[in-house]
Amino acid sequence: MTTADSAAALDAFFTVDGDFYLPGEMTRGPWGATMGGQIVGGLLGWGIERSGVDADFQPARLTVDLLRPALLEPVRIQTSVQREGRRIKLVDGALVQNGKIVARASALFLRRGEHPDGEVWSAPVRMPPLPVNSTGFPDEMPFLIWGYGATMEGSPGIAAGEWEQANSPKFAWTRLFRPMVAGFPLTPFTRLSFVGDVTSSLTHWGTSGLRYINADYTVTASRLPDGEYIGLAAQSHYGTAGVATGSAILFDQHGPIGSSSALALAQPADAFRPTYT
Repeated sequence: MTTADSAAALDAFFTVDGDFYLPGEMTRGPWGATMGGQIVGGLLGWGIERSGVDADFQPARLTVDLLRPALLEPVRIQTSVQREGRRIKLVDGALVQNGKIVARASALFLRRGEHPDGEVWSAPVRMPPLPVNSTGFPDEMPFLIWGYGATMEGSPGIAAGEWEQANSPKFAWTRLFRPMVAGFPLTPFTRLSFVGDVTSSLTHWGTSGLRYINADYTVTASRLPDGEYIGLAAQSHYGTAGVATGSAILFDQHGPIGSSSALALAQPADAFRPTYT
């Protein structure tokens, strides 16, 4: 068992204080004294799921808009149902900080039912094997990520050495092990909401490092992920005049489950300063 594993029951990203959620140190992102995008999206997904959704509905799409920096200060969650029918439910969520909405999300839930016969074409994609252990990570890692690209053996941590290449496919296996909110167990939808943010760094990291900060991300899923590991296989990066879009296929231990995308804006060369490699 790693140090990170033993700390999982102790160190949640947020604690509850009345109507507020208090961010812990692990919520800090790599762009300064603000929360990471995966933390923002994970908390929004957690709040939307807690608002009440029938178990027969599949969380099919979540879009997170990162409107302004979320400071390392208390936040509130607001949710509202925009559409509720027999086969569809649309729920919006917002993170409010100091009276302003710092991020918002829209989640689409679709009722599960009988699946059609026949086959539909899809491009084949294969992930590297699941990691065999969680060694090689420092204690302060908020979650675990293995990057693949330059090699198929992969490497733990921020995947600079794997993703700073131009001519090889890029992959990531991620494992969220800390509770999003203290006292509440992790759910598959929370994991999915959290991991979607990794799409930006996976698809926008190139030979000059990570030169983009994401403005949003979207995940779609035909089913919820099974198990602690969620994988991403980069599919595309297109950029012009400082604006970029990237897409990836999402996996769990059984195979593909959906897709993800992220829009991003160019940043100065020295803006991204990860504290671990």
